[in-house]
Amino acid sequence: MSYALLDAARVARAAKTSLGVLQSVTEKTEAHQRKVIMIERIEALAQAASESDAGKAVTLTSEEFWLISQNW
Repeated sequence: MSYALLDAARVARAAKTSLGVLQSVTEKTEAHQRKVIMIERIEALAQAASESDAGKAVTLTSEEFWLISQNW
C-alpha cells in the first residue's frame, strides 16, 4: 500500500468538492453511502490538520486519494 504526505488544506478542499459531486447523484446505493462517509471523514481530518500547528499535512493511502480524485 502506498502512502503520501499531502497539504491538508488542499486535501480538505478536494474532499469538499468530491462531496459536492457525490451529493448531486440521485441514486443512493449502499456503496454510494459508504463513499460519502469515507470522504466526509477524510475531509474532517484534513480540515482539522490544516487548522493545527503540527505541520498542516495529512497522510493518505493511494486508495483514499483515488476515492477523492474519482469524484471531483
